[in-house]
Amino acid sequence: MGGISVRNNAEKLAEDIGRLLKEKKATLAIAESCTGGLVTKRLTDVPGSSDVLDRGAVTYSNRAKAEMLGVPPELIRGHGAVSAEVARAMAAGLRERSGADLCLAITGIAGPTGGTADKPVGTVHIALADAGGVWERRYLFARAERTWVRDLTAQAALEVIRRRVLGLDELAR
Repeated sequence: MGGISVRNNAEKLAEDIGRLLKEKKATLAIAESCTGGLVTKRLTDVPGSSDVLDRGAVTYSNRAKAEMLGVPPELIRGHGAVSAEVARAMAAGLRERSGADLCLAITGIAGPTGGTADKPVGTVHIALADAGGVWERRYLFARAERTWVRDLTAQAALEVIRRRVLGLDELAR
């Protein structure tokens, strides 16, 4: 079979991100929920990643989002843990606590359970905070099984970082 696998593309993307961050002398911090540390793992698979990766946190529970990132519990109750509002608060809270130049946050429903009509399995929010503000984008990886939702989310997150470092993309404010 031809083509590039998600895994090979992720390795190249992680290498590119490390190089770009080093060139810009920028640091990165990550808060992951549904990916369970997968984005951080992909970045730390690259030798020298400690030069740019400040920290990675798996904030899977609502309590962890509140305690570690400062997400207000009423925000989670009002919008749900998987929401644009919570993703933005995760990224902003991580930036405030870490001081990293770029802070990425991921929250989503990997499945196979937990989805609703409004937020089906595969719904993911990725947010990024930097000196310019906080951006967020919603993704829907419909009908994908759990491993694929996580892999696709991690890949999308790496691409968000790459594009932001290159100045190519702004997520929705």
